[in-house]
Amino acid sequence: MTRNRLLLGFTLSALGALAGCERSSGAAPEAKPSAPAPVAVEAPAAKPAVPDADAVAKLAAHFFQAPRNQAPLPTDTEAQVALGRMLFHEPRLSKNHDVSCNSCHGLTTFGVDNKALSDGHKGQKGTRNSPTVYNAAHHIAQFWDGRAATLEAQAEGPMMNPVEMAMPDAKRVEATLSSIPEYATRFRAAFPKGGKPVTLANAARALAAFERTLTTPSRFDRFLAGEHSALSAQEQRGLEAFVTTGCTTCHNGPAVGGASFQKLGLVEAYPALTDAGRFDATKNEDDRGYFRVPTLRNVEMTGPYLHDGSVRDLPTMVRLMGRYQLGRTLKDGEVDDLVAFLKSLTGELPPAERISAPPLPPSTKRTPKPDPS
Repeated sequence: MTRNRLLLGFTLSALGALAGCERSSGAAPEAKPSAPAPVAVEAPAAKPAVPDADAVAKLAAHFFQAPRNQAPLPTDTEAQVALGRMLFHEPRLSKNHDVSCNSCHGLTTFGVDNKALSDGHKGQKGTRNSPTVYNAAHHIAQFWDGRAATLEAQAEGPMMNPVEMAMPDAKRVEATLSSIPEYATRFRAAFPKGGKPVTLANAARALAAFERTLTTPSRFDRFLAGEHSALSAQEQRGLEAFVTTGCTTCHNGPAVGGASFQKLGLVEAYPALTDAGRFDATKNEDDRGYFRVPTLRNVEMTGPYLHDGSVRDLPTMVRLMGRYQLGRTLKDGEVDDLVAFLKSLTGELPPAERISAPPLPPSTKRTPKPDPS
């Protein structure tokens, strides 16, 4: 796709350079032997030019629209969020009491564990990389193959997955939580209506409520809101390249991705691709090789990349996407600018009182024991 620098109406200045005074190469005059040599002076760094407001407004449209067909988000209560935070860090939701949601989706490490494949029950590894939980509420569906339509549906899956948390069934989850008086009290407060409050469905509902609070506003958001100095000149060039090369075809919406499914190897067949992707969930042959597009928020911090964690660094990932998704061989300067822009998507983590592990209530005699089998 031809690079069109007029599309965004940006007048992008170069990054600030150092401008020093020249020094004389000759000797100082004999009449003034003590005269000091001229001192090199660093010129102020050039500020990024202010982009046209209308151009920024058009640009923002790529990132403000929620995924189509996404159900309205439910209204969560603080009691549900607080319970969800506890459950997110609760290892007793696993068969051997040694794996929690936070084990694979570390909240202090941008929602991932930075491993290609995470360790689950008995150290088993799955077949897909653990995606970040930050900003996941903006996704059209959950998991790489989109088999869970909501955060609630996603939250149930790992607990009963034999490779992940390995609970034998919903009854074991409910028996564990019901055996702990504080959890029984918190479930009643979080779900005061209806019958039995301690259920797998309500546990998943609380986890989803907590995960909906996990957002990471970044400098990019400040830029879109009108603070144009929030991005450097190079980052603005990268943003321009991101739009003009076609990256926003897939990476759009509030999460800068997550809003659609796309074939890996859209323009050129991706090498050695064996994962069937969305086909595993739909059994529709047209979905073979398709994956939910990942969010690019915090992408600097969430490697390794792709569904199998096979790509270790961000510049390599950018080059691969240029080739296999866009049919372009990106130049070194383009890659540098794109990576600079992507790093501007690294956001602020929620405060520690929201994401750190809270005190967990003790087990009782009725609590099922750890089971390493």
